[in-house]
Amino acid sequence: MPDPMSIEVRDLRHVYAENSAFQSVALNGVSFTVNDGDFLALVGHTGCGKSTLVQHLNGLLKPTSGQVLVDGEDLNGEQVDRRQLRMKIGLVFQYPEYQLFEETVAKDIAFGPKNMGLDQKEIDERVRTAMEQVHINYDKYAQRSPFELSGGQMRRVAIAGVLAMHPSVLILDEPAAGLDPHGRDRILGIIRDLHRSGTTIVMVSHSMDDVARLATRVAVMAHGTLQALGTPREVFAQTELMAGAGLTVPDAARLCTALREKGLDLPPDLYTQDELREHLLRLWKEAAPC
Repeated sequence: MPDPMSIEVRDLRHVYAENSAFQSVALNGVSFTVNDGDFLALVGHTGCGKSTLVQHLNGLLKPTSGQVLVDGEDLNGEQVDRRQLRMKIGLVFQYPEYQLFEETVAKDIAFGPKNMGLDQKEIDERVRTAMEQVHINYDKYAQRSPFELSGGQMRRVAIAGVLAMHPSVLILDEPAAGLDPHGRDRILGIIRDLHRSGTTIVMVSHSMDDVARLATRVAVMAHGTLQALGTPREVFAQTELMAGAGLTVPDAARLCTALREKGLDLPPDLYTQDELREHLLRLWKEAAPC
């Protein structure tokens, strides 16, 4: 199980091309905490600052002002070993398969652990474990070129390369983007299992249905600011706020609203298919003749 870790974002501001004609404020006063064991979904319209934000969470970008604290340490402090902290916070970019470069799957996954200075036995064990976590058979695929794999397999190999460094927090930027339904379900299932095994997850997503199924908390971004933060039930109940951020609510929540408008006695905060199904079955049984 990963070591416990928390990330605190304090009044974070990031300005691209500051003091130039091309100045753009990407983040403006963002504050929140990622607690140990969270599955935090970052949602918002394209250009709202989500990708800029996650690159601050492991120190790839330096704030214009504000702080990112990892277990109480300022990630950008002068005395902080950023390299060590980054190893604890794994970042998986959108389309991470584009960053594969080694001649075999095993070597690609081993790249991070090797740079950590681990001995070969430990590296080999981490490669095997990471491949198992992403459902890639070691004996079949370890010595194959990653470029011979399917798109979904390549993405899982790229994720395995991050997992092999044993991060306490895993950050994923649209991990299922561009995949077919089968590949999408496999990736999201892997992420769900990682969270259940103790890894803290931060996931950027445009799919409110995925967020509804997986997240324990949701952060809504718009125009570089944090508009809402709470449980999925709390956030998805704010339909006007979601619409103002250019977002929809999950399909089940929209159907629930439509059925309520037709007169069905349903709670206003249903947001998952399972919840809606249970309530509809209950209504059906209550209405059925004895």
